Amino acid sequence: QVQLVESGGGLVQAGGSLRLSCAASGRTSTTYPMGWFRQAPGNEREFVATITSSGGSTYYADSVKGRFTVSRDNAKNMVYLQMNSLKPEDTAVYYCAAGLSSGSLRSVAGVIYWGKGTLVTVSS
Repeated sequence: QVQLVESGGGLVQAGGSLRLSCAASGRTSTTYPMGWFRQAPGNEREFVATITSSGGSTYYADSVKGRFTVSRDNAKNMVYLQMNSLKPEDTAVYYCAAGLSSGSLRSVAGVIYWGKGTLVTVSS
């Protein structure tokens, strides 16, 4: 079992930055590929970014490519999402997720562990 706890959400103006953190705990948590998803009010949960277990490879949704950066520190059991040039349409609850492969983590169906989420609100 792996537990995931997100932090770092908040209110920011458009064009600003936030860094989300995800603390992972539990057996072999550092061996899982990790990802971030988000869900805006009235919308389905969508993929944002994923990173391999080693941190050597990342993949992003087109909507955030060039603005968001996912990283991890396995020594600290942490995963991060640096979000720059934020837009009002980035407003959502952001979820940390773990899966069996970085490829499968590009879909909600590929997630085996979820965090409870952290709210990001971007004002215009």
